[in-house]
Amino acid sequence: MSAAAESRRSPRRAWIRALERTAAIGSDPSCTLPVLIDSLAERFGEACALAGRNSTLSYRAFAALCRRYSRLALARGLAAGDVVALLMRNRPEYLAIWLGLTRTGVTVALLNPELRGESLTHCVGIVKPRLLICEAPLWGAVCEVRARLGAGVEIALFGPGESQLTRIDLEAGALAGDPLIESRHRAPTLSDRALYIYTSGTTGLPKAANVSHRRLMQWSHWFSGLMDVTPDDRMYDCLPLHHSIGGVVAPGATLTAGGALVLRERFSAGTFWPDVTEARCTLLQYIGELCRYLVNHRQMPEERQHCLRLACGSGLAGDVWSTFKERFRIPQILEFYASTEGNVSLYNCEGRHGAIGRIPPVLAHRAPVALVRHDDETGEPLRSADGRCIRAARGETGEALGEIVAGSELTRFEGYADAAASRAKVLHDVFRAGDAWYRTGDLMRCDEAGFFYFVARVGDTFRWKGENVSAREVAGVLAAVQGVHDAVVYGVTVPHADGRAGMAALVVDATFDRAQLRRHLGAELPPHARPLFLRIVGAIPRTETLRPRTAELVREGYDPARIADPLYLDDAVRAEYVPLDASLYARLHSGSLPR
Repeated sequence: MSAAAESRRSPRRAWIRALERTAAIGSDPSCTLPVLIDSLAERFGEACALAGRNSTLSYRAFAALCRRYSRLALARGLAAGDVVALLMRNRPEYLAIWLGLTRTGVTVALLNPELRGESLTHCVGIVKPRLLICEAPLWGAVCEVRARLGAGVEIALFGPGESQLTRIDLEAGALAGDPLIESRHRAPTLSDRALYIYTSGTTGLPKAANVSHRRLMQWSHWFSGLMDVTPDDRMYDCLPLHHSIGGVVAPGATLTAGGALVLRERFSAGTFWPDVTEARCTLLQYIGELCRYLVNHRQMPEERQHCLRLACGSGLAGDVWSTFKERFRIPQILEFYASTEGNVSLYNCEGRHGAIGRIPPVLAHRAPVALVRHDDETGEPLRSADGRCIRAARGETGEALGEIVAGSELTRFEGYADAAASRAKVLHDVFRAGDAWYRTGDLMRCDEAGFFYFVARVGDTFRWKGENVSAREVAGVLAAVQGVHDAVVYGVTVPHADGRAGMAALVVDATFDRAQLRRHLGAELPPHARPLFLRIVGAIPRTETLRPRTAELVREGYDPARIADPLYLDDAVRAEYVPLDASLYARLHSGSLPR
């Protein structure tokens, strides 16, 4: 490795670049990301900004398209504070639409294109949009719930489809794409809301998180600095654009530095490496489960013929990390921890295996983070006799909190569209009277060097036989068993027993052997952590960001009368996993089986 390349990967240099590129944010409150696009167009002109599967936009063409949608908002009388809901799949125009609309003060709600029925009605209803822009192929989903959306919601299509609806793309295409005259409309400032980005809804209906223009600028420039993005870089982005990582971090970090965003509609393990190689991508934005899918996929020549220099993302599990890096010849992994609405951010610039990040001591005062002891029974932080939370010791698991410091933009919690949901995420009087801290809902531990490691989501741990069980830890052990391609662990109630028993949903191949799995669990886990139930599934139900829909699996339980998938029970007498049929299910519910 050359001295220049070594310097580029230096953690110290990464932090310095991030600080340098974010230093000017706020000096001009009117300089938002959609405004910045104009400056980028002047600087980079005909260079590629967005490369979709079927279309490409230069910086100049991208800025012009953004301005057309700004003019569309003004022509329609949309004003600051109005909401437009956007229901589209990944495509270059997606970014132009929300950037153009938000430049005029409109808030754009980024809807998951997979939503249907009650979930779609809920997500539209909580933000109360004046206009819903629907990509034509998704019209059927909207049509099914149209009567429940309310008379005040106008619907417009993107692309050919229902003839009675307005074609928003044609309407915008008829407008001028030349520079806007800012004095003719109230331009938003950094403190104004730009987007509603929804939580994934893994344990309930999604919440709409407020995202300000400042956060968009901060995310874009910060990650641009950490990755050292230049005009020579090409970022591969197959993550959903309605999510903060795929829709803001990846494009924002790339575009603000003059690079090209290679955009794909969805992730496919079979075409991933040929596509990355052919597109000559140097950067990759991942989420952890994407990496697991790639590791579990068959080998192909292109997986080591690419020109990636860095992979950036979150959720890369420790049991996948080394294989992902070595098998696919990834020179550098930049793992981070953050959430759309949260004020806790951690970055692993050092490439420490399995760590989600750290906070350099020089920056600790800017964004205070603490781990506090957690009560698994109540789901709340433990408090001492004086009512204050108890800090977790080094190496001890605790819930991560981020202090909300008055007057600090970096530690601000912008909340949700639902005020009650916002209040529920803030703890008061944590370490002193009057302080306020944001609850991440994530359990972590911190080692002596200051690196944080993810343990579980609050609620992903459960108690069985009087002991705490980490679903994530058990899933990691299962993933190491031959023939297991995917695994998720959760707790289910069992009659006549306290707590919740472990259940594992597994995706397996023909080499999978239950006896081998049981021997492996016996060697790696204490008795209370070994799953009592197994469910063999064709695929794990997941959100659009590949997080397992654990709540759905918990609801379905282990009743063979309701579940067609093969089910197995750990028979303590026979010391093996045996098929769970109706008779065995009845005995289990009568309490006549030893556990």
